[in-house]
Amino acid sequence: MTQRSKDQAPDVTVLGAGIIGICTALSLIEKGLRVRLVDRDAPGQATSFGNAGIISPWSVVPQSMPGLWKQVPGMLLDPLGPVAVKPSYLPRLAHWGLRFIREGRKSRIPAISDAMELLNRDCVTLFRQHLAGTGREDLVRDSIYVHAFRNPDSANLTDIGYVIRKEKGARLERIGAADLRDLEPALSPDFQAAVLIHDQARALAPGEIGTVLADKFRTLGGEILRQEVTAIRPEDGGWAYDTAEGPCWSPKLVLSMGVWSTKLLQPLGIRIPLQAERGYHVSFQDPGIALNHSVMDMDMKFVASSMNDGLRVAGTAEFAGLDAPPNQKRLDGLIKLTRSMLPDLNESDIHTWSGQRPSLPDSLPCIGEIDGFPGLIAAFGHSHYGLMMAPKTGRIVADLVVETPANTDLSPFRANRF
Repeated sequence: MTQRSKDQAPDVTVLGAGIIGICTALSLIEKGLRVRLVDRDAPGQATSFGNAGIISPWSVVPQSMPGLWKQVPGMLLDPLGPVAVKPSYLPRLAHWGLRFIREGRKSRIPAISDAMELLNRDCVTLFRQHLAGTGREDLVRDSIYVHAFRNPDSANLTDIGYVIRKEKGARLERIGAADLRDLEPALSPDFQAAVLIHDQARALAPGEIGTVLADKFRTLGGEILRQEVTAIRPEDGGWAYDTAEGPCWSPKLVLSMGVWSTKLLQPLGIRIPLQAERGYHVSFQDPGIALNHSVMDMDMKFVASSMNDGLRVAGTAEFAGLDAPPNQKRLDGLIKLTRSMLPDLNESDIHTWSGQRPSLPDSLPCIGEIDGFPGLIAAFGHSHYGLMMAPKTGRIVADLVVETPANTDLSPFRANRF
């Protein structure tokens, strides 16, 4: 069905129904606008489905930090390490990788951390506000983030990442082996210490949160279309977008399609250094054990968390290109790592998943109207932080659409900052 005439159009269309798009659509409709949400997949069931479920106000430490470049070779050479790059993809990743390392210089960390705090600080409260009245408020549970270490000397609160968190107001606690056993008895005794990050939450079913919030959006009068968007262009003072069902028109367009966003921008001459970073998770449907909180193995950089459908382990970053198939070796490695983390785990019923994270070199997304293209608003590139950054991103975008003056500096999120 063609929706090109202005009398048929919504006030704003959100392209992409991941958790960023869903929260944005909710914030827009709560302002009294007519809102359409468009995606080829069911809401919240693609990349947003597969995350580790962390909802952390204290995710304020950039991915690229001083000295990280020294660790990269070892990470790449370790078949179980947290990062993998397909050899044939290295030339295409080189420029992005150099920019990523440069963003980790000491002088850049405070500004990036402040911008991350802006998006994450209220994430638990805002998620609870979105879930209020749905009957599924239980999908977000208070939690501690347990950073578990095998070497007790590594659990050091003077580490730069913990210092940054403390400066932002995080409540941290270091515990030894005995207290860690009491807190998480399922963990291997190899873990000798942990740093606890308090006052967080975790999602018990990330995909279900997407479904519930999309249903809330519908009950408020929102429209959801299952269509693949193939192109966008300025037209008649607004924006046209093409689908298999024909062209549609909207006075304002929010682009929230994750790794697919830049493909739509390239024909407009907009170049953004966004990389598709494949992530994996393994779900043990009948684990026989449970974790009381979300736990990160700080040596191997993956997270385990008990969810409604079992125990989920998520981690690893693989750079191989948007169209590369999943790498079974990465899944096998994640299973092996989980076995060493949780020795009593039942592995009889395993489900696996992979999806593409949209990663920019400075750990920050693109949010805001794109310079030179009135009415085209970016809301993509949230990397590992999409779930927790989604509610605040939605609030910011909704204010921009209705032209409410921003009371904070949004320049760190400019799409043309690169």
